Amino acid sequence: MKILFQTCILFLLIFISCKNDKAQSTIKTAAISFTKNAELQLIKGEKDSIIKILDIEIADDEYKTQTGLMYRKSMEENQGMLFIFPDAQVRSFYMKNTEIALDIIYINANKQIVSFQKNAIPFDVTSLPSLAPAQYVLEINAGLSDLWNLEVGDKIVWEKI
Repeated sequence: MKILFQTCILFLLIFISCKNDKAQSTIKTAAISFTKNAELQLIKGEKDSIIKILDIEIADDEYKTQTGLMYRKSMEENQGMLFIFPDAQVRSFYMKNTEIALDIIYINANKQIVSFQKNAIPFDVTSLPSLAPAQYVLEINAGLSDLWNLEVGDKIVWEKI
C-alpha cells in the first residue's frame, strides 16, 4: 500500500511539473518593423506633377518578395513596399498571412501603373492578378490609391537611401 501511495504521489508531481512547463513555454514573436530603403514619388502621368512622396521598403530578393508585408500589424500612410522583379510579366499576389488591407499597384518596366487590385482583404488567399505585364508592384494601405486619385498611366520614380 505504501508503494502504491508513493507511486501516485510521484505520478502527480511529474504531471504537475509537465503541465507547468507547457504553460510557461508560450511562444513570443517579435514585431516586424518598417525599414526605409528608398523614397518613392508617385507622379501624375499627363502632368508630370508629384502626387505623393512615400518612404518605401524594397523587396528585391526571393525571400522578401515571398514574404512582403506578411505578419505586419500596421503601416503608416506615407509608407509602402515596392517589389522589384527581374522582368515584366503578368503577376499575381495574395493576402495570406497579411493583416493589413492593401491596395496593390502593378507597374510595368517603364515604371507606369498598368493595373490595380484595390482593398485587398487581409488573410484572403484569392489570387489578385495584374491586368498587364508588371515588373514592379507597390503595396500601400487600402483606399489610398483612390484618395490620391492614382490612375493607369501614372508613374513612379524612386531613389535608394
